[in-house]
Formats: sequence, C-alpha cells, structure tokens
Amino acid sequence: MGIASRNSLRAWLRAPGSLSRRLAQLGERFEVELLSQRIAPLRARELAALGAPRRGCTVVREVILRVDGHPLVWARSSLHASALAGPWRALKGLGPRPLADLLYSDRRVQRSELQPRRLTRYGHTRRQMEKQWLKATGTPASKQMLWSRNSVFSRCGAQLRVMELFAPELSLYIPVISRVMTCTKVNNRT
Repeated sequence: MGIASRNSLRAWLRAPGSLSRRLAQLGERFEVELLSQRIAPLRARELAALGAPRRGCTVVREVILRVDGHPLVWARSSLHASALAGPWRALKGLGPRPLADLLYSDRRVQRSELQPRRLTRYGHTRRQMEKQWLKATGTPASKQMLWSRNSVFSRCGAQLRVMELFAPELSLYIPVISRVMTCTKVNNRT
C-alpha cells in the first residue's frame, strides 16, 4: 500500500459522523448486507468497551457495507441483550437498514472517541470476517484488510459497540471532513 493509500485509509479511520452516509456519496447505490444478527459471547475488547455484565445474553450484528455492489466495509455491532429490550430495541427490526439510521437520528445518542486498531491476521475477529466475506462476496478478503475503527454509542445509559473494518479499496477515496460530508477519488495511483 502506497503513502497516498495509507493516508487516505487513515482519514477514513478518523472521519467523524456517519460512515454509511459517507459511503453512500461514493456511488449510485449504497446497501447494507445483513450477514448475521444473533446471540453470541462477547469478546474481551467488547466486554471492556461495554462494561457489560459477564452474565446474560449478548446480541451481535454483522454486516457488509457495499457501494455499487462493491464490498468496502465489514462491521460488527454488539450490545448486552438487556439494552435490546430497552434503549436499543429498534435494533431488532433494523434488518438491512444502516445502523446510522438509529445512531444519528436521536440527539440522546452520544459517541465515544474513535479508536483505530490494527487487527491481528489470525485473530478470532479476522477469521470470522474472512468466513463471512467469502460466503457473501464469493471472493476471499484481502490480506491487507486489517485496519478497523471502534467506538461506543451510549443512549440512556446503555452502550452499543461498533467495529468497522475497512477493505483496502476504500483508500481509493479520501473523505473530505467538513460541515457538508463529501468524498473525492484519489487520482494518479501507482
């Protein structure tokens, strides 16, 4: 990955606001492919981020975000099931709609600072993503698909953790951070 690519991907990792809305600006058609929404054990980083009790059920939602049919982001959201009966109950019926529809339409929702993180090549999250990516797209995930950003959204005292893992192809675009969200394509790639 060249310097322009690394800088562009870094900009995506730090871009505030709705990732879905930024992605939708990149093409004609933005879509969310729901891969899974199920009860699953929390992983260590999710436990630390949510501060959720060690007992009880956890709801995990995994999706691929596509622009004009091209998969660009794999995302995993997690929360304690008790929050699904309370502040985050709208998540149950979200289906293939963007999570941003819930997160950015309610002024009571607050977001933590974005935390960029490089995944380990052979960790559990990476293996889960690779399996789902291959099944959903028919092609293996790039070995360079290692950079993610994590944040926690709070609503009425209940937390929802979101992890977004970026495909290297996203570095073809640079998100322009301004009051009006726009994106530009990187020119003259070598």
